[in-house]
Amino acid sequence: MNETMVCAVGRVATQPVYREMASGPSARFRMAVTARYWDREKNMWTDGHTNFFTVWANRQLATNTAASLTVGEPVIVQGRLKVRTDVREGQSWTSADIDAVAIGHDLAWGTSAFRRAGKPETAPTQPEPNWETPQDGSSGPADAPAQQPPEPAVLT
Repeated sequence: MNETMVCAVGRVATQPVYREMASGPSARFRMAVTARYWDREKNMWTDGHTNFFTVWANRQLATNTAASLTVGEPVIVQGRLKVRTDVREGQSWTSADIDAVAIGHDLAWGTSAFRRAGKPETAPTQPEPNWETPQDGSSGPADAPAQQPPEPAVLT
């Protein structure tokens, strides 16, 4: 399968819009990606052209996106690039969408605290196995001596 996978680094331009669809949760937001370059004449970094992408997320990624992102936050988005052209009211329009596979905060600009999302309520629950008592009656990890982690190497 030939797909154009991209990794875009930019900022959230619009608040994510979350929808419950028949196929599952969906979220979308606009992302601004501005090129920066070193201007030798001014001896400083200068903003170049800004590209805007509509980012689409589905299922659990959609739920987590809507709960995690706000306008202005730096993000990294990986996904499939889809460029579409359309004619509306006699004018030609081109849109660039990213069907996201992964979305995260850009930690070059700040810190983030990861929290695991709750499991879906429809998932079957299974009791946790008793790791202390082997089911086959043989000696298991509980009988093995505890191992200490190796000492860190000291560089001089």
